[in-house]
Amino acid sequence: MKISVGKLAGFCGGVTNSVNKSYKLLKEYDNLYCLGELVHNQQVVDELKSKGIKFVDSLDEVPEESKVVIRAHGVSNQIYKEAKNRNIELFDLTCPKVLAIHDLAKRLVDEGNYVVLVAQKDHPEAIGTISFCGEYSTIVESVEDVENLRSLFDDSKLDKLAIICQTTFSVKKFKDICDEISKVMDNVDVYDTICNATSMIQKETEELSSSVDAMIIIGGANSSNTKKLYDISKNNNDNTFIVQT
Repeated sequence: MKISVGKLAGFCGGVTNSVNKSYKLLKEYDNLYCLGELVHNQQVVDELKSKGIKFVDSLDEVPEESKVVIRAHGVSNQIYKEAKNRNIELFDLTCPKVLAIHDLAKRLVDEGNYVVLVAQKDHPEAIGTISFCGEYSTIVESVEDVENLRSLFDDSKLDKLAIICQTTFSVKKFKDICDEISKVMDNVDVYDTICNATSMIQKETEELSSSVDAMIIIGGANSSNTKKLYDISKNNNDNTFIVQT
């Protein structure tokens, strides 16, 4: 049997950075919290937990003046404010590319844009990013969501619309949504903020799944990346499977 392994298999740079820095922080501090899953990989989370990191879902679970790690996907703007008010020290391990989108969103708001975030609505990255997009913004997850966009934009009384995207979103789906928006909107600026690593591994998955008898996607069951790679592969190859352990 011939087994082909994708050249891009493994963690991206942002995840690697978050994981490596968490291990370093564990050597410096005894009482360390992490807000949400650091990354969507249960084995990594379990190992960090065994070494002493306490995973929490809210800052309400953290005593004042504690030390808290921010996950790779990022958090909402409100978290930064709440931490400052309670003297909680944050170690921001958000992927640098996600932080760059937060900065872009703030700039677009300052320039008077209605901001559309193309993203999976319940994903931690999307929940964090939309908090930086101002009052006049919305998350669009599918082509069907575009139907109400015109009325939302008209109600805002703004005259410019900008589109940004979750770093791990489907490249094809992002293009389809942007094409649909362009049919009903004028004066639209599109910022393709999908991470290069995401684009390349989706492309490799597309190619590899078309040339093999069976495809195995190894990754976290709750990972947005894993699910998208599965969908891409399944579209080409019925013998596609997700394996977590």
